[in-house]
Amino acid sequence: MARVPDRLARRTPKKPRPLPQPVLELVPQARPWIRGLGLIAVVMLGAWLGLLVVGNVRVPIGPMDTTMTLRPSTSGGTKINVSPLGALHLDSHVAPVRLDVNVDQLDPVRSQALVDHPERLSGLQEEVAQDVGHGALDLAVRSCVAVVVGATALGLVVYRRPRRALGAGGLALALLGASAGTAYATWNPKSVLEPRFSGLLSSAPSVVGDARSIVTEFDVYQKELARLVTNVTKLYDATSTLPAYAPDPSTIRVLHVSDIHLNPASWKIIGSLVKQYKVNVIVDSGDTMDHGSAAENGFLDPIEDLGAPYVWVRGNHDSGLTQEYMEDLKNVHVLDDGRAVTVAGLRFAGMGDPQFSPDRTATEGGEQSQTLAGARLASALRDQRQAGTPVDIAIAHEPDAARETDGEVPLVLAGHLHHQEMEVMRYGTRLRIEGTTGGSGLRALEQKNPDPIEASILYFDRDTRRLQAWDEIRLGGLGLTTAEVSRHLPEENRPGATPSPTESSTATTAPSSPTTGPSPATPSTPAATPDAQTPPGATTPQPGPPPSP
Repeated sequence: MARVPDRLARRTPKKPRPLPQPVLELVPQARPWIRGLGLIAVVMLGAWLGLLVVGNVRVPIGPMDTTMTLRPSTSGGTKINVSPLGALHLDSHVAPVRLDVNVDQLDPVRSQALVDHPERLSGLQEEVAQDVGHGALDLAVRSCVAVVVGATALGLVVYRRPRRALGAGGLALALLGASAGTAYATWNPKSVLEPRFSGLLSSAPSVVGDARSIVTEFDVYQKELARLVTNVTKLYDATSTLPAYAPDPSTIRVLHVSDIHLNPASWKIIGSLVKQYKVNVIVDSGDTMDHGSAAENGFLDPIEDLGAPYVWVRGNHDSGLTQEYMEDLKNVHVLDDGRAVTVAGLRFAGMGDPQFSPDRTATEGGEQSQTLAGARLASALRDQRQAGTPVDIAIAHEPDAARETDGEVPLVLAGHLHHQEMEVMRYGTRLRIEGTTGGSGLRALEQKNPDPIEASILYFDRDTRRLQAWDEIRLGGLGLTTAEVSRHLPEENRPGATPSPTESSTATTAPSSPTTGPSPATPSTPAATPDAQTPPGATTPQPGPPPSP
C-alpha cells in the first residue's frame, strides 16, 4: 500500500470550527405604569375629540331652540349660555363632565303662542321637563357613541393594533359610565333655586328673577326650571330688549353695601342696583370715607339722589365730622349708640365703630372696645324688645362687635373685612359680612389685581320680616357692566325644611300681629343649622387679621 506523503496529510482539511453562538440580551421594556398613563391619555384625548365633533344635540325646550353638549370639566355642573346676555351656572352635579346648554334662538311661533295664551304658562313646567328629559337621553346615547368611537379611532392611529384600539374604546366607555354614575349620585335638582349668573349686570335681575317664599314639598326642579325658561323667553322677546324688572310685591329688598372708601364709581353702581332691583332701602355698614376729613364730605352728596332711604353706621375710617355731615343729608338715617329706626317696613338698630383709625394703625385696647360696643348694642336690642318694638336687623362695622348681638336679633350686618362672609352663630343670629363696594378704594391700585366690587340684595318677607334669600353681586375690578350674581337661600327656606324654633315660637306667641318681628333666640334655643350650600367665597369666618381695612 502506497504511503501518503506527509505534506499531503498535512493538507487534509480539518473540521470547521463552530460558529460563535449569538448572545441573547434582555431588552428593557417600558414600565407598565407609563404604558397605562399613555393609554389613559389616548382615551381621554380621543373621547374629548369625539364629544367635540358629534357629542351635541339640538333640543327645543319650551319656546327656545337649544343645543345640549357634554364637555370635560373638573367640577361638573350645568352651564346655560344665554348669549349675548350672559350665562347661568347651576351646581347640578359633581362629575368630570359638564352639561352646556346654548340658547340658539327663540322660536317665533311657540313664543307668540305663549304671549297670546298666557294660560299655557301653567303647563310649561311639564313641557320643559319632558323636553329636557328627551334631550338628555338623546345626548347620553350620542355621547356614548362619540366617546367610544373617538377613543377607538385614536387608539388605532397611535397603536396600530386592533386589540389595543378596542381596549381604548372599552376603557372610554367605562370612564363615561363612571362619570354618569357619579353625576347621578350627586344630582341636585334644587340647584335651580340658587343659580349663579355671569354677564351683563342689567340682565341679572330679569334672568335670575325675584326671591319668593318657598312652599314646602313641591317639585322644585320642574317649576323653577320652567321659571328660568320663562325669564329667558321674555328677554329674547321683542328683539331681545330687556323687560322692566317686576319684583315680587311680597318682599322687601335691602341693598347692603360697605367699605366704599371714597370710590366715586360706587355711587353709580349703587344707583344702578337700586333701579334694577327696585331696592326699598340701602344699608351702609361703614368706612364710606378713607380719612374722615372735612374736605371729603362733599363726596357724600350723591347719597341724596340714589332713589332709596340710606341707613348708615360709622366705620373706623369715618370721623365724627363725617357723621355730623351725614346727619344733615336728607333721606339718610344715621344709627349710633343702639338707636333704632323703622324704614321701609323693617326696624334697624346700629352702633358706630368706637375707633377712628384712618391710618390703619392698631389701637391699644381696640378689641375690648369692640366687645364693649357690641355689648351696648345688644343691650339696646333687649330694651327695644321689652318695649314691644323688636329690631329686625342690627348693624355694626366690625364683625367682633356684631357677634356680641348673638341671640338678640335675627340678622346682624357688618363689613370691615373687604370680602363677603356668612355664618349662623351659636344662638341663632345670622351674621352677614359685606365685601368692599368701593373695591378697597384707591388702595386697590397698590395691588397687582384690584379687589372686586361687592354688594348684596337681601330679600325679606313683608309679613314676617324674615330673610328669605340673598343675591351676592360681584363686579370684576373696574368693570361696571359685567357681573356675577349668585342666589342663595337660608336652610329654613328650602323646600321640605321644617320651621326653625324661632319661627315656631313667633307663630305661637303672636299669631295676631304679623308685623311683629321674630322673638330672638335665647341661650337655651338650639342653634340654627347653617346653610346646606354656602356661597362661593362666603364660608364661616376664620380668625385672622383684617386685610388693612
